[in-house]
Amino acid sequence: MPDAEPTPVVNFYSTTGEHGCFSNFSRHSVFLKGKRWPTSEHYFQAQKFAGEPDEEEIRKATKPSEAARMGRDRKRPLRRDWEAVKEQVMLDALRAKFTQHDELKAVLLGTGDAVLVEHTANDSYWGDGGDGSGKNRLGQLLMRVREELRAGVA
Repeated sequence: MPDAEPTPVVNFYSTTGEHGCFSNFSRHSVFLKGKRWPTSEHYFQAQKFAGEPDEEEIRKATKPSEAARMGRDRKRPLRRDWEAVKEQVMLDALRAKFTQHDELKAVLLGTGDAVLVEHTANDSYWGDGGDGSGKNRLGQLLMRVREELRAGVA
């Protein structure tokens, strides 16, 4: 019996290339909590300070890199439950992004059953740590959204 085909892997990180839209820095706005957010990164970082003036300040950041820098600034008062809610916040952002933009939904569904991996040495929680040792939570959540879109529940 021939060996099974290996599961394809789609690596992404930068906003360029065929799968650049998987990056939270991609310039695709999302509408959540009654507001338009320039990128999913803006939304995610701002939710670290939900209900505080920092939330709106981050929403208005000119670039996703600026929103990320602001969100990581520990001079700002991080919400106490952040570690418990951060994955749900990311999932909400991804669901919005891939249901509010038909072209992005098509790209995500077009990956079939490929394993999606945020391939970067810069992050071992959301990404793969660059060497596969990371948790790749962003890739895993994207695969979950892909399944929800297939099942018509997202």
